[in-house]
Amino acid sequence: MNSFAPLAERMRPLKLDDYIGQTHILGKNKPLRKSMENGMIPSMILWGPPGVGKTTLAHLIALELDVKMSVLSAISSGVKDVRDVIQSVENQGMFNTKRTILFIDEIHRFSKAQQDSLLGAVEKGTITLIGATTENPSFEVISALLSRCQVFTLESHTKEDLEKLLKRALEQDSELKKYKITLKESNQLIALSGGDARKLLNLFEIIISMHNAKDKLIITDELVKNSAQKSVAMYDKNGEMHYDIISAFIKSMRGSDPNASIYWLARLIEGGEEPKFIARRMLILASEDIGMANPTALILANNTFQAVQTIGWPESRIILSQCAIYLATSPKGNASYLAIDEALELVRKTGDLPIPLQLRNAPTKLMKDLGYGDNYHYSHQFPGNFIHQEFMPDQLSKTNFFHPGSSKKEKEIGEQILKLWGGKYEF
Repeated sequence: MNSFAPLAERMRPLKLDDYIGQTHILGKNKPLRKSMENGMIPSMILWGPPGVGKTTLAHLIALELDVKMSVLSAISSGVKDVRDVIQSVENQGMFNTKRTILFIDEIHRFSKAQQDSLLGAVEKGTITLIGATTENPSFEVISALLSRCQVFTLESHTKEDLEKLLKRALEQDSELKKYKITLKESNQLIALSGGDARKLLNLFEIIISMHNAKDKLIITDELVKNSAQKSVAMYDKNGEMHYDIISAFIKSMRGSDPNASIYWLARLIEGGEEPKFIARRMLILASEDIGMANPTALILANNTFQAVQTIGWPESRIILSQCAIYLATSPKGNASYLAIDEALELVRKTGDLPIPLQLRNAPTKLMKDLGYGDNYHYSHQFPGNFIHQEFMPDQLSKTNFFHPGSSKKEKEIGEQILKLWGGKYEF
């Protein structure tokens, strides 16, 4: 390994057993692991935040299966590059005894035309596509291509994963062995990394490089904190603060500070962020942090998302600014967000409870004879278009998920529920 390569590059694992994290897809009997063991991996999209091992995993798949791999970056490659790879594989014809993986990093940056150029080769099996993206593929990968790929979601590294990476680097990296390093504390390093292994290792290396190799170096949280301003600034030249800035932007709107929201929006714009990415994050916030407190926020955010796709830069800055100020100054409520998470947790605990007979569809005579649909009351036939009846499984009767917050609108919704259902649902 080149000693001038960054620590994160030097520490890339060369075999799957050394890969850290993602046990939900790579653990024993997990889907991707089983596919690899069977030697029949599908075309896939690896979706996850930066520094979780998407590129590394793609290379390890090729190594484990002993197949050829061509690598393209969506930032610097176009349709011609894609077609050249496909043509090269097709030209080998019967002489091609190995499957070819085409790995495309940041596939979300490919245009529709560029993604279209992959369809035929993926469908015919000429290539096995592995695309890596930090963006939701449902939005950024065309449906025709997405339907031909398996999506694997990679998760941020845990604290234990990152501690293991640091320990391995100290034990195995020949460059770090030149230093007299004691890793006494790692909390500050891990906090600054935000779950990004590449950021953690490169930040670790930068802090170490600030010290003389002949001196003993004891790494503590205080040392990292004091060194962080300089080291993080160096690191940010490569745009690694991207997710920290979007986090500051979202938290400022959630915290109802329009001035801070506009400042962080300006940082995103000046940093070259795509308007769709910004608009999508505001669309999520409109439902997650405002929700029923002001339902119009979701409509405005959705219109903003549609508008910036039509307008583009530089005018989109005005539309984004309008929406950011509106969201920041809107009443806040997260009752809908909490309700669905509470319901999902209950469903996972209780499983597939029987659907009450009165709520079941009865398209056949047998189903009608079994009582499907019996005792169901059509609400519109009753005063106020409402009648008391049970809509939940028997075991969950009276279970309440909606807890109104302090916003006026959520309180009004709570009052309406109490008016209709009396004491059935308690807040």
